[in-house]
Amino acid sequence: MTITLVPIDALRQHEQILNENLMRVQRDLVQDGMIKDPIIVDQRTMVILDGHHRYNALKRMGYKYVPVYLVDYSSDHIAVAAWRAGEHVTKAEVMRAGLTGNLMPAKTSRHVVPNMPPWCQRTSRGTKGEIT
Repeated sequence: MTITLVPIDALRQHEQILNENLMRVQRDLVQDGMIKDPIIVDQRTMVILDGHHRYNALKRMGYKYVPVYLVDYSSDHIAVAAWRAGEHVTKAEVMRAGLTGNLMPAKTSRHVVPNMPPWCQRTSRGTKGEIT
């Protein structure tokens, strides 16, 4: 797992976004004057696992490079679950959506990535290591 800068155009989304969330994230980025959380990305495919709204806000703001946390999504240590009760999502579905561009609805997947640096863990909205 590595944190690095990558060209924003190299990243692939797997989920749609919610416009109200996009506007909030963009407003927060402008107010804060910094990117607090890197986008979580599969190192092999560059599919975004967490950070679709940040990605879209940064792209709209003209960023050419963005900070990402590269992970091995094939690892058994990384898990995916559905946000909505009664739904099921798999890693294969996430990858297929990211690689084909046939995006899943917004907030479909929730990923758990262990051993993230403490400053990457947004515990105010999820449990430790859970990417929300």
